[in-house]
Amino acid sequence: MERTLVIIKPDGVRRHLIGRIIQRFEEKGFAIAEMKFATMTEKLAKEHYQHLSNRSFFDDLIDYMTSGPVVYLVLTGEDVIDLVRKMVGATKAADAVPGTIRGDFALPGTENIIHASDSRDAANTEITRFFPPFDTKKVEDAKK
Repeated sequence: MERTLVIIKPDGVRRHLIGRIIQRFEEKGFAIAEMKFATMTEKLAKEHYQHLSNRSFFDDLIDYMTSGPVVYLVLTGEDVIDLVRKMVGATKAADAVPGTIRGDFALPGTENIIHASDSRDAANTEITRFFPPFDTKKVEDAKK
């Protein structure tokens, strides 16, 4: 059973698309293992998009990703990484075909509704980044 990270980005949240997007994943048979609603910090955004830090749009991307709340999801299922990527569609809205999440919901421009891990390694790294392991020892120590 694979796991992948999905982030419904600020424009998806602002446009009230959370339920419609999650419904597509559930209808495909994927399970939600973890979910949270939060505003991405600048530190996390820069870490997550570090691979794009030399691109001219990097600062705008960080501003966009920290502009409002997002929904973080860990989805599980058979071939979930590849299938979710196909469901999400091409990164650029103009290239995303109808029937994909971006093809149906993304507007022209740089805001593209959703992020999905592109490989098993990326999924593991990203899940740990946004859902750090719960340390029961720290909780027990704090109670003392």
